[in-house]
Amino acid sequence: MIKTAITLVRLRWTLTLATLRKSAWQTVAYVFSAVLAAGTIIGTGVLAWFIGILPPFTVNADGFPLNILGSGGIVNIVVVLVGATMTIFIGFIQLMMLGEGSTMNPRKFALYGIADRNLQFGLLLSGLSGIPALTGVASLMLWTLAYRHMGPAVIISSLLAAVLAVITMMSISKLLIALSTTLVTSKRGKGAFYIFIVLTFVIICQLPNILVNSGVAFSLNTETWGAATTIVAWTPFGAAFQLPFDALTGAWAVLLARIAILAVTWIVCFAVCTWCLRHERLTIGANSPSETAKGIGAFAWMPDSASGAVSARLITYLKRDPRQAMTFAMPVLFLIIFAFQAHGISAVVWQSLIWCGWFMSVVESNGLAYDGRGFTMEVIAGVRGRTDRIGRVRVYVGIMVVYMVLLHLAGIVLVGALTGRWAQPDDLATGLIFLATGMGIALSGLGVAEVTSCVLMYPVASMDKPFSAPQGRAMAQGFFPFVYMLGSLLLMLPTGIVALVMLLTGAEGGMWLAIIPVALANGIGILALGTWLGGKLMDARMLSIVATLDSFASLQK
Repeated sequence: MIKTAITLVRLRWTLTLATLRKSAWQTVAYVFSAVLAAGTIIGTGVLAWFIGILPPFTVNADGFPLNILGSGGIVNIVVVLVGATMTIFIGFIQLMMLGEGSTMNPRKFALYGIADRNLQFGLLLSGLSGIPALTGVASLMLWTLAYRHMGPAVIISSLLAAVLAVITMMSISKLLIALSTTLVTSKRGKGAFYIFIVLTFVIICQLPNILVNSGVAFSLNTETWGAATTIVAWTPFGAAFQLPFDALTGAWAVLLARIAILAVTWIVCFAVCTWCLRHERLTIGANSPSETAKGIGAFAWMPDSASGAVSARLITYLKRDPRQAMTFAMPVLFLIIFAFQAHGISAVVWQSLIWCGWFMSVVESNGLAYDGRGFTMEVIAGVRGRTDRIGRVRVYVGIMVVYMVLLHLAGIVLVGALTGRWAQPDDLATGLIFLATGMGIALSGLGVAEVTSCVLMYPVASMDKPFSAPQGRAMAQGFFPFVYMLGSLLLMLPTGIVALVMLLTGAEGGMWLAIIPVALANGIGILALGTWLGGKLMDARMLSIVATLDSFASLQK
């Protein structure tokens, strides 16, 4: 088992070095990742040093002593709760962004006859040898500087806890990935599960803001947070982070019990991952459901033209693609999250329409990569770039108009429920202004997307494996979406200038309704320009786009 694991670790780094030699983009991304890792380690060390300077106790506003560094103190509470949250957070990140499509995909070793346990142990060890895991171990070990005045037992237990915590994070991540790929097998199930996981992740990320803005976080006293810490410290998520404080109080039996919890967690995760690996090997391809097409779908009612065929094909993809379904789920979530943080201020709810419009075309900004090799049919048929852009714009504009109006109606209900003011003229006017601005940004973003999708493409997961992450072009995957997001806002500058002038001149009441035609005209103008320019770029880069999409498809296997 050990020999196999070492071989897999060597293979991981051999493949990584080969990729770096092959791709300049990958080299830049790897260097950038190394810089971020070094910054994380140094930042953690500096923070820990200053934490270690704090006095053990201080006095609160009521004159009572407040424990800071001791067991059950503020640092203890923060370390355990933040550590547990970080463990859960990393599990979600692994599930969404790495998934089953990593370089060390178990399926790639199916032909080599490696025993399931040996293969699983090797994959776990190779994961622990990567930059993220090594960064985590180094950072948590440097966190020991915060405990440097607490004695050698605390320091040793903190160094041990760093290793145990990272092993636990990796084990839980592997467990989530294995279960998601083994138990969720149908395309419909994978799509629904993918949407559920992403929405849950977004809610978890927004939960601190909601708790702070709602005042719940400040209404809880130190005793309440301490009780929550005690409970979390007995779970696999927080047990490792409590070990130094157990050593501080000399609770050695409790410390050993927590280590036992972590060990049992590793064993359970390893056993379940091994079972998933064996189950997938024995059942892959079995009982695959067959689908029967009913009619010709959108092709029956779209215009009988080349652009109509493009529109119908896009609608068919959108109905079946869970990756792009997030485009339609996120705006609703934005509206709900902002409503929770409104504090009775209607403008907080209404401004969510701007962010909804801004987000709507983020997938279309890389739309050709989501189409994949299906785009080759258009090239063979000789479809012009302008025709393709018009076909896609037709679909997205229709969706945006209907969707934004529905969000506006939902906003009216939320504003009425939060403020107790139903259908007041000033509230309705404010809602219309934000609706027009959001619609303008949505149209502007769509115009930018029709350009960027022709020149700034990056690989995406396949439709059948939405949890996977194709290897390669990591820098492009992280940077190119920001080009769309920044460009769609900058091109709405005319609307921003008009709003600024009205603000500086003291415009009041109905005068602000002048923003509505300005925002809509701004968005429509950028959309028309982007559609025309995108068509020109597609005509010029048609064969290059096909070659790029073909290379992307090879990364998805």
